[in-house]
Amino acid sequence: MKIGVAKEIGPNERRVAVTPDSVRQIQAAGHEVLVETGAGAHAYLEDRAYEDAGAVIVPGPRELWPRSDAVLKIQPPLLDTALGSHEADLLNEGATLICMLRPLSHVDVVRMLATRRVVSFSMDMMPRSTRAQRMDALSSMSTVAGYKAVLMAADTLPRFFPMLVTAAGTLPPSRVLIVGAGVAGLQAIATARRLGAVVEAYDVRPAVREEVESLGATFVGPKLEESEAQDAQGYAKPLSAEAQKEGMRILHERATHADVLITTARVPGLPAPRLIPADVVARMKPGSVIVDLAADMGGNCELTQPGGTVVRHDVTIHGPVRLASTVPIHATQMYSRNITAFLLHLTKEGKLHFDWSDEITSATCVTRDGEIVHAATRQRAEGAAAAAAG
Repeated sequence: MKIGVAKEIGPNERRVAVTPDSVRQIQAAGHEVLVETGAGAHAYLEDRAYEDAGAVIVPGPRELWPRSDAVLKIQPPLLDTALGSHEADLLNEGATLICMLRPLSHVDVVRMLATRRVVSFSMDMMPRSTRAQRMDALSSMSTVAGYKAVLMAADTLPRFFPMLVTAAGTLPPSRVLIVGAGVAGLQAIATARRLGAVVEAYDVRPAVREEVESLGATFVGPKLEESEAQDAQGYAKPLSAEAQKEGMRILHERATHADVLITTARVPGLPAPRLIPADVVARMKPGSVIVDLAADMGGNCELTQPGGTVVRHDVTIHGPVRLASTVPIHATQMYSRNITAFLLHLTKEGKLHFDWSDEITSATCVTRDGEIVHAATRQRAEGAAAAAAG
């Protein structure tokens, strides 16, 4: 089997799907590895390093994609303006694609993959289970984003993060509020605490209180029973109107006391929940900073501009997109380990072997046999087709 590692063409994308170390693992499983020239350059991985690991360097996408039985990527297939064709069209019929497909947000690309009978897997749909932990790329990239969000805030904030005792007097520490105690939120808490800030974390799930407090932060949120706030997988679920109102009251009150607000609330495939309206921003301290990690899905803050930075009411609001890509060396290492573990999970005796009774395989598959098999994506595609038909 020939496994292709594509060069990412998305704007500001500096990661690559596979490192030279992972090339060795893939080869040991019986596969040949093809790497597009320059694929790892922005992550400081030279073609020579891949060649030394045993990969074959190919000159461009037209040579890589059609020669590969499976292609490994980070971003979904995109229109390659330099070639004048879409990456999805370069795949052979029946080939396999593994990437962060985010199918609910890329229905048109999913349709193209189904038409070409591509077997596609989305790394961002990995089950949250012990077996799948090594393959959980979403958590890996969230770790990077949570860390970098705090550094962005510290760089922008016109104050020190830690308390400093100086000859000019004592300077109090900054106050940081993290919204959402998932992987990104927990990493943001840990990073802000390392920098010496006083940290609060808001979440509606009582079960995360212990994790928040173990990192040295104060947990804030509405008083709810665990069954009211999260589903069986541990994700937050819709609250009653009364609980929502109380939760927003607490959140908005704490936001006005914060020097830094980092928001991480996301719902896969749906617009990010609007948690911070403009009037709350107007009541925040002058010089405060917001880093909205849900910017790519519209943002948790009403005033966020995805991919940009704005100043409103003397508050700086960052809307970073692909923040993990700004730490390309470690983000690449983590993603490479995740996607390699998943590829080897799909491999048996040197060939790709799909066991559709296996939860990891079936949960991550988006298209196969010319069909969209991911139910929510299929429903969205059918809805879009019906709307277009009038």
